[in-house]
Amino acid sequence: MAITQIHAISTTLVKAIDYISNPDKTDDKLLISGFNCTPEMAAYEFNFTKKAADKQGGILAYHMIQSFAPGETTSEQAHEIGKKLADELLQGKYEYIIATHNDRNHIHNHIIFNSVSFVDYKKFHGASNIFHRIARISDKLCHQNGLSVIEPSGNKGKCYKEYTAEKEGVSWKSKLRETIDHCILNAKDWEEFLALMKKEDYEIKQAKHISFRAKDQTRFTRAKTLGVRYIEENIKFQISGTIKAKATTASALTNTTKSQNESTGISLLIDMKTTLKSNNRLDIHTGRK
Repeated sequence: MAITQIHAISTTLVKAIDYISNPDKTDDKLLISGFNCTPEMAAYEFNFTKKAADKQGGILAYHMIQSFAPGETTSEQAHEIGKKLADELLQGKYEYIIATHNDRNHIHNHIIFNSVSFVDYKKFHGASNIFHRIARISDKLCHQNGLSVIEPSGNKGKCYKEYTAEKEGVSWKSKLRETIDHCILNAKDWEEFLALMKKEDYEIKQAKHISFRAKDQTRFTRAKTLGVRYIEENIKFQISGTIKAKATTASALTNTTKSQNESTGISLLIDMKTTLKSNNRLDIHTGRK
């Protein structure tokens, strides 16, 4: 499985190439290759092509990133897959440099390619479906190499950083969901729920939509972005339902005249306990941007 993204470089091309060529990230530069250019001279050679084409303005290059799941591939295999991705996408018309970074638990490729073709001097134009083209090629290569492939869905994908964090059980969104669920189970009313959230070191912003921020976060997270169950009115309903469930005795549960609200409360309690046991679930993920 690999997640891909691409963005344009309009300034500081040299700095971008220097960053991806860091010897500490690339096994002392053993994991760096160039197509129709020398990695150490790539910025100069990119510019030489632009001068020959008389197209030195605008976008200087494009930076593509291909990230693999932790433990699923080797540095060498990832590097080869990255080269095949660049070759198929660019059709041998654009110089590129590829650097494979293995300094983190997820191996990832950085591919920087020229914005102007050295073959026909035409500029690379990323069509509206460029992200999907890259993803399709990457998925095909992963499949050919025995790696898992992300199944397409209609949902928006997560960035790789958040995806890998959630897989490891440390995603801030997963932690927030877990904390909210825990506080719902232990709160007797809305005020106590808010107090419990503050006890868990969450700052609270109550506006049109309630938001929470952990002490190590820079921005608030709207609860509604966690799923419909975490909209404020639904949190309040769950607190009410949970209390009714807790207050119901075993004998009352067998009483056929118990109210629909009590039944709902029991269901919510069971559902939340199940959720707390499944903290590592992924709600939305396609790997596409």
